[in-house]
Amino acid sequence: MKAVGARLPRYDGVAHVTARSVYVDDVRVPGTLVAKALRSPHHHAAIKRIDTARAKRLSGVRGVVTHEDVPNNVYGHLEALGIPADEPLLAENDVRYRGQPIAAVAAEDSDTALEALDAIEIEYEERPALFDMRNALDPDAPRMHHWGGVYPHFGPHNHRRVRKGDVEWAFDQADVIVEGVYRPQAIEHCPLETQIALVVPEAGGRLTIYSCTQAMYFSLGVVAAHLEVPLNRLKFVGGTVGGGFGGKVDTASETIAALLALKSRRPVKWRWTREEEFLASSTRAPWHIEIADAVTSDGWVLGRRTVTLHDSGAYARFSPYGVTKHAFHHTGAYTIPNLRFDGFVVFTNRVPTTAMRGFGVTSVSMAVELHMTRIAEVLGISPWELRLKNANRIGDTTANRVAMQDPSTVPVTLAAAERVGEKLGPEYAAMTADRRSGDLLPEHLVAQQAPEGAHVLGNGGGS
Repeated sequence: MKAVGARLPRYDGVAHVTARSVYVDDVRVPGTLVAKALRSPHHHAAIKRIDTARAKRLSGVRGVVTHEDVPNNVYGHLEALGIPADEPLLAENDVRYRGQPIAAVAAEDSDTALEALDAIEIEYEERPALFDMRNALDPDAPRMHHWGGVYPHFGPHNHRRVRKGDVEWAFDQADVIVEGVYRPQAIEHCPLETQIALVVPEAGGRLTIYSCTQAMYFSLGVVAAHLEVPLNRLKFVGGTVGGGFGGKVDTASETIAALLALKSRRPVKWRWTREEEFLASSTRAPWHIEIADAVTSDGWVLGRRTVTLHDSGAYARFSPYGVTKHAFHHTGAYTIPNLRFDGFVVFTNRVPTTAMRGFGVTSVSMAVELHMTRIAEVLGISPWELRLKNANRIGDTTANRVAMQDPSTVPVTLAAAERVGEKLGPEYAAMTADRRSGDLLPEHLVAQQAPEGAHVLGNGGGS
């Protein structure tokens, strides 16, 4: 407890500022080969033929791998959570985004590795590509995923659903309906350290893998699944990650470098160039978020309809999980008793998207806060007071009927108002996060209040 509230030095701070921190690329093993990947030049194309014979014959080339060399080529990062696999480690029959890896080589030096990539003969049949997530559900949209335009595996539905209360009643009772569309865009994580892995075959048959992963045991399981080896055949060595922010969770560099190490029986290092990082590494997902709120003239939000599209890119990866988190947070920090939420994971020919800083939450939070300000502008009332009125309080239940035990919306909003010098009406300045009563418990909120001590409210016939 001595650390609580204390200013403590970072354990790695001195090493960072004196350039003594050890990153994966700082690890030197004698005899290490250089890996390079052959990547798709097309956004969408069938692979008609691959011939690696010339590349294998080049002097200095020690290993070439394609999908035929991967024991389990199609493995889903979240198969253990019930999200089925859809993405090959190395492309087989088609490519679905520009930069998708098709083959990889290990050579004595970088120039030889690049020459080997040029020597691989590959024949494509280019296909129409889809880039706008809003068109993914159109009947005439290019078909680029074998599941269709949307991820279909949310139980009996093809999207994540939340239902609470009586939305039709809320919109019938509203004085005003405020609508908005919000489109957070893709963001490249841009770590100073690009994707990199070093794999060293040991004499006893074990592989030692130096990795920049953010999720050591997760990556260990993924590599073991692709190689179809027990976990004890792999030794992962982590260390300093040169920036990740969510983008170094679903890397493929360890597995492909491991395949080349097994093929060549030599240590192999694969370091992505900055160009590869921008071209082919995962980004934060773009979203299309539509919100319609039923509100009263005095500032109560009676109900909300939300439809969101999450651009997964060419494969599912973590996107179904991101939409699930999104569904839990689509009301933001506010209590809304009547809800209809539909969240879709859609496929496009963009690079597969992944986690970044509050995966699935930051995007909808941005949309909700912009929408709350829009409501205040339409009603001509203070955006601060609108937020305080509808803020989560003890005993309120979320969209998923979890009872609030210690919500922070009210004190944080009051602190923010004070910091910027916002003058609030006395009834708002005196608000707390305590259970609702009096004017703060209008009739439309009574039924959704959780009893004292309850943690989850019954679904009331919803879904």
